Amino acid sequence: MAAQSTLRQPHDPLLALYKHYASLLRTRVGEASKLTKLLSAITFALTIIGSGYGARTWYKKTRAEKETGRRLLRRNSGLRGKDGSRTIYVPYRDSTSKVVINPTKPTTFDAHRRLFLQPPRAARMADASNPQAPPPQTKPGLNLAFLHQFLSLLNIMIPRWNSKESGLLISHSVFLMLRTYLSLVVARLDGEIVRDLVAGNGKAFLWGIVKWLGVGTFSSYTNAMIKFLQSKVSIAFRTRLTRYIHDLYLNDHLNYYKLSNLDGGVGQGADQFITQDLTLFCASAASLYSSLGKPFVDICVFNYQLIQSLGPLAFTGLLSNYFLTATILRRLSPPFGKLKAVEGRREGDFRALHSRLIANAEEVAFYGGDEMEKHFLDKGFKDLKHWMEGIYSLKIRYNMLEDFVLKYSWSAFGYLITSLPVFLPAWGGLGSAQELSGGEKQNRERNRMKDFITNKRLMLSLADAGGRMMYSIKDLSELAGYTSRVYTLISTLHRVHSDAYHPTPDTRPELYSVSDVQGTVHKGFDGLRLEHVPVVAPALHPMGGDELIESLSFIVHSGEHLLIAGPNGVGKSAVARIVAGLWPTYRGLVSRPRTIGTDGIMFLPQRPYLSTGTLRDQVIYPHTEVDMKAAGRRDMELSDILEEAKLGYIPDREGGWDTKKVWKDVFSGGEKQRMGIARLLYHEPRYAFIDEGTSAVSSDVEGLLYERAKAKGITLITISTRASLKRYHTYTLTLGQGEQGDEWEFQRIGTDSEKSSVEKELAELRERLAKVEEWKQRKQEIEEELARVWLEGGDELAPPAYAEVEEEQAQEVASEAGDA
Repeated sequence: MAAQSTLRQPHDPLLALYKHYASLLRTRVGEASKLTKLLSAITFALTIIGSGYGARTWYKKTRAEKETGRRLLRRNSGLRGKDGSRTIYVPYRDSTSKVVINPTKPTTFDAHRRLFLQPPRAARMADASNPQAPPPQTKPGLNLAFLHQFLSLLNIMIPRWNSKESGLLISHSVFLMLRTYLSLVVARLDGEIVRDLVAGNGKAFLWGIVKWLGVGTFSSYTNAMIKFLQSKVSIAFRTRLTRYIHDLYLNDHLNYYKLSNLDGGVGQGADQFITQDLTLFCASAASLYSSLGKPFVDICVFNYQLIQSLGPLAFTGLLSNYFLTATILRRLSPPFGKLKAVEGRREGDFRALHSRLIANAEEVAFYGGDEMEKHFLDKGFKDLKHWMEGIYSLKIRYNMLEDFVLKYSWSAFGYLITSLPVFLPAWGGLGSAQELSGGEKQNRERNRMKDFITNKRLMLSLADAGGRMMYSIKDLSELAGYTSRVYTLISTLHRVHSDAYHPTPDTRPELYSVSDVQGTVHKGFDGLRLEHVPVVAPALHPMGGDELIESLSFIVHSGEHLLIAGPNGVGKSAVARIVAGLWPTYRGLVSRPRTIGTDGIMFLPQRPYLSTGTLRDQVIYPHTEVDMKAAGRRDMELSDILEEAKLGYIPDREGGWDTKKVWKDVFSGGEKQRMGIARLLYHEPRYAFIDEGTSAVSSDVEGLLYERAKAKGITLITISTRASLKRYHTYTLTLGQGEQGDEWEFQRIGTDSEKSSVEKELAELRERLAKVEEWKQRKQEIEEELARVWLEGGDELAPPAYAEVEEEQAQEVASEAGDA
């Protein structure tokens, strides 16, 4: 009874307090007025109704969003926001996941421009007179330029302290520090297990095994999380850089065209920079903290523990060992960075051979060049194989040295260091103090075993950390090479985007170079106007371009169709490139409509371009299906447009509007050009620049297409050599045949001057045809003169006998043909 009362005693005050509050609540509820009860009931009911309505709204919204995601996922499309953002849906488990892509703001590009268009501090000190010059080309290496380049890229990869990338790095750091702590726990636990094993303490030994398994489970999870977070950091870095580069590479400034056709800073390999080099850089940058930060922390922590256990003599030996190992590996290490760069270049050459064969498979098949192409491929692979075998031979010798130094030499040195408390107790640390203190011989041997195993484990971990530090120097050199490549790409894009081509003060810019652009481009003009514009084929920076026409001036208003004609090479297509903004306006004024649309201008190039996607995408390009539906257009309207372009049979032949194929291999040459006309009829721009857009179409169909385009109110500006197209145009601009040295002539079709110019051209052709016989005779005289062989004395060498026989046979054949 006493025991039971003792057990109930702690609960009695709580029970009394509960009864007191219950009675108080019943009293207050009883005293509450009817109005309070009514309000409480109404509030409770409204809460239930509101919660149900909110849950129903949330369910409907979630269901509609999932349905939208499935529909847009099937159509491979997304939604565009007013701020320029784009919402896409990607597959996730059994449903879809929404991803919002926000474009890079122009202010961000302006803020980063100083990082990528100004040289680092050391270079600015050497060239202080030109602060806006692009960064000088430096060899990739561990120098100040590498530090400037990496920090500049870091501003893009980690834009804010509270960004996703910062959170991933913090989480990564936590697990790295946790892994170091677990290494210390494992080292101590290892010593305790061996001590208990030697002492024969079975219960403590089994408990040590249980603790070992628990720590091992947690360590395995920690190691897996370190690798997982490193991969997440790499993907996050690559996502940031890829979106940044895409926003800078693909915009209305046409940087994707100018990068390889005007600047030349990255050559023709921008795709390799964006795909391969960027991936390698992000993977290397993500592993930088693991390969440098964690080993550095391990070395500091383990050295401190060993100094405490082994004394200052061990610390001196460890430092000497580090210095000696680093010196040996640095002196005997091959230049792996340079060898890897050459290997990558040869891999690219071998891949380019296969790409060229795939792109020109039809032509090679017609020529029967399979044996020749096989020879090229075998030779390219042979060069790559020999280079890789040479690298592997170097790696064998270096790996033997590296393993011996970092594993066996460091292990032997570790045995010497850990034996200090035993053989030199006066020079040891805490272990020597225990050794000098005496005690039973059995306990002393057990403590020696425990300390030895613990110190050995710490030495192995220290050797592993030191080895990773040595390896990381090689990784850091490779990172410097990747950093230089990515930085070169982004700095070149910034230079192209901002037209930052500044000549040095002591030199003048070359005429018609990209640093000598003084013209003006006016967008928003209702028509097309060129005033004193030189037509120049540009060259790569810093070279000057080739002038085709000194000064060109004309104006086209709405409804005044223009035909640009002339022989090949005089600059007909160059006019379209200048108007489109692909080539610079070096002098004068270019006025044009703003963009594609009902009041804009559209360009149809010489080579028809067919994008990836559905048949519908080929007609509405560059719009997407979302843009088409937003504009209220339907597939029936697209069918009518194809009928007008004489392609009405295409949907039935190819299987419908949602069919996806490699369209450049499906359509014929004429169908490709008519698909371009179909795009023109779909967008219905106010002006259209057609550059040989119907050269593969028959004359009767060509006339129908032009008449249909004119009926829709499209003002046509055509580049063609077909004289039959004059009937569909109002004016003609003839290049290369102007009078008074102007190199061009602009006139209205059907006027007396235009007729006289045509008659003049016909007269020139008749005059040239009349001289054909004279040219043939002169050609024969030249061939006879070249066939003669003169001896040293001035005599002519007689022709061989077989030549006389061939001449007689030729005369006989000619006489027989004359008789016939």
